[in-house]
Amino acid sequence: MFKFFSQKKWFGWSIFGSIFILASTWYQVQLDVKINEWFGEFYDTLQKALTTPNSVSEAEFIGYLFSFIKVAGLWIIIAIITGFFVSHWVFRWRTSMAEYYHEQWLKARLTEGASQRVQEDTLKFARIMEGLGVGLLDSVMTLIAFLPILWGLSKQITVLPWIGDVNHALVWVAIISALGGTLLLAAVGIKLPGIEYDIQKEEAAYRKELVRGEDDPIRAAPPTIGQLYDRVRGIHYKSYFHYLYFNAVKWSYFQGMVIVPYLALAPTIVSGAITLGFVQQITRAFGRVEGSLQYLVKSWSTIVELISVWKRLSEFESKLNSNENKLISENI
Repeated sequence: MFKFFSQKKWFGWSIFGSIFILASTWYQVQLDVKINEWFGEFYDTLQKALTTPNSVSEAEFIGYLFSFIKVAGLWIIIAIITGFFVSHWVFRWRTSMAEYYHEQWLKARLTEGASQRVQEDTLKFARIMEGLGVGLLDSVMTLIAFLPILWGLSKQITVLPWIGDVNHALVWVAIISALGGTLLLAAVGIKLPGIEYDIQKEEAAYRKELVRGEDDPIRAAPPTIGQLYDRVRGIHYKSYFHYLYFNAVKWSYFQGMVIVPYLALAPTIVSGAITLGFVQQITRAFGRVEGSLQYLVKSWSTIVELISVWKRLSEFESKLNSNENKLISENI
C-alpha cells in the first residue's frame, strides 16, 4: 500500500508533491490567521459605529469589507489549486498500488475477491486517504498557528464559571473538551471498525455468488443467494443499531460544544472587560484550536471505513506470498 513512497518511479510525485501540499496548506492556514485578525478589527469597528453615531465613515466601513474579500478570495484560489493537486497526487498513489497488483496478478487471482481488492478497495483507499490526509495536515497546521494566538488572547480570560481563577482559561477548556470528546466517542464507537469489516466481507461473498451465477445457472440459486443476502441484511441491521447510539453521542457532543466558549467567557463578558471584536476573535481562535484537536472525533466514521479497507488490503497482500507457494507446487 505504501510503495508509492519507496519506488523510484514515483519519487517526484511522492516527495515533491508532499512538499507542495505542506506548503500550500500552511499558506492557507496563515491566510485564515489574517481572517481571524480581521474579525477582531471589524467587529470592534462595528461596535464603535453602533454605539457612537458617525464615528466610522461609510468609506472606512466598506473598506473593511473589501479587505476581507481580498484575503478570502486568495484563500479560495489556494484551496482550489490544492484540492486539484491533491486529487492527482492521491490517484498516483492508487496507480502505484494498482500496478503492483497487476504485476502480481497470477498470484493475486488465487485469492477470493481479488478483483474487488484491486479495483474497489484501492479506489476507496485513495479517496479516504485524500480526505483524511488533507484533514489531518490542516488540523496540525491550524493547531500550530492558532494555539499561540489563543494562548495570547486568553491572557485576558482569567476566570471560569463555577471554577474561579484559571490562567489562559480558554486554552485549557479547548484541550480538555476536545480530549474528553475524543475519548468518549472512541469508547462508544469501539465496535464499529469490526462491524464495517464484516459488512464488506458479507457483501463480497454475496457479490461473488451473483457474479458466478452469470455464467453458471446452478450458482446463485434462490436458497443459496437468499441465505447470503440474509447475512448481508443481518450485519447491516447490526451496524444501524451501533451507529444509532454512536451518532446520538456524537451530535449531542458537537451541539453542546457550540456554547462552551461563550460559557467560559461569561464572567468576562458580563463584567464588560472585553469588546465585541475581541469576543469574535477569541471564539474563532478557540473554534480553530478545538476543531483541530477534534480531528479524530469528526473523522471517526471515516477512520472506521479506512481501518476496514486497510485490513482487507493487508490480508490480500499477505496472501500473495502463500499464493506464490501454491503456484510453485502446481508447476512442480
